[in-house]
Amino acid sequence: MSILLCFLFLASGILANASKNGGLAMYEIRKGDFSLKVTNYGARIASLVLPDKHGKLGDVVLGYDTAEEYKNDTGHFGSVVGRVANRIAGAKFTLNGTVYKLEANEGKNMLHGGSKGFSQVVWKVKRHVKYGRSPYITLTYHSVDGEEGFPGSVLASVTYALVAPYTLVVKMRAKALNKATPINLAQHAYWNLGGHNSGSILSDSLQIFASHITPVDQQLIPTGEIASVKKTPYDFLKPRVIKGPIKDLPKGSRGYDINYVVDDYKGLKMKPVAVVYNKKTGRVMKLSANAPGVQLYTGNFIDNVKGKGGFVYQSHAALCLETQGFPDAVNQPSFPSVIVNPGQIYDHRMVFVFTTKK
Repeated sequence: MSILLCFLFLASGILANASKNGGLAMYEIRKGDFSLKVTNYGARIASLVLPDKHGKLGDVVLGYDTAEEYKNDTGHFGSVVGRVANRIAGAKFTLNGTVYKLEANEGKNMLHGGSKGFSQVVWKVKRHVKYGRSPYITLTYHSVDGEEGFPGSVLASVTYALVAPYTLVVKMRAKALNKATPINLAQHAYWNLGGHNSGSILSDSLQIFASHITPVDQQLIPTGEIASVKKTPYDFLKPRVIKGPIKDLPKGSRGYDINYVVDDYKGLKMKPVAVVYNKKTGRVMKLSANAPGVQLYTGNFIDNVKGKGGFVYQSHAALCLETQGFPDAVNQPSFPSVIVNPGQIYDHRMVFVFTTKK
């Protein structure tokens, strides 16, 4: 009886907290000294805590202390972005003979689904298992027909699970309910393996299993070309410390913000995507996914953002590795399609394996 009362007390506390904050709340899942916090605002990863090579625990995700603070975030910290991640040229596309005009929220283009994209709405917590062998949380969102200009209704879900020692699994699924529509979801966590409050990631080593990129124009819209990374600052086929090649990027560039074409991406099989290593802490993050692309973003536009514990984040305070369909695929016939027809299931999976080396 006491266990039941304790559970009811904890559940009522979460609900009361959510009620006070307009439905916003933080949720935790924990497996030993490995823990993840998620907010239902944008289904965001708010923190991920794990040990370094000395056993010292640290939070490796940039973010905020409270769910409420994410409402003022402009960098999509930790969020699920959609209905279509990344950029759509001219904020429009044609599908089955119909031109769909979308909300332009970055100049004349759409970025990450518009100002009311999936990252800016409250998701419903469907299941939450805080402890156990494989603790997890599943959140869902129903996007209505016409939202931000997109056709058809979509039911989307994301599950975060802690499995095995220090392994985070992310499963995104979405179903087109009544019309064909583009769906391209991405997880926009800002990673810093040195700790969220450790400063720049430019001394980290990075490897990306991608021999090509999709070059972009001045507005960061893909040109349609698939270009080799060989003998360019985009070549991370072998591990490289980021601060070396970043200096050789085109003049005026603040850092990396480019889609990589993952090697052997065809089909839905899981493939190695990237490895990040922080020498000081010894933490290593290995990312695998079943998406054709991955956006490398080095936090170029972070500028005096007050985050967790009052720490102020600056440019290059983290990097994002957003597995995804190619940017502007709706307007690029040569890119893999992101169109999902009624009855079809969009399935996007990521596995983050964390280890340490001395």
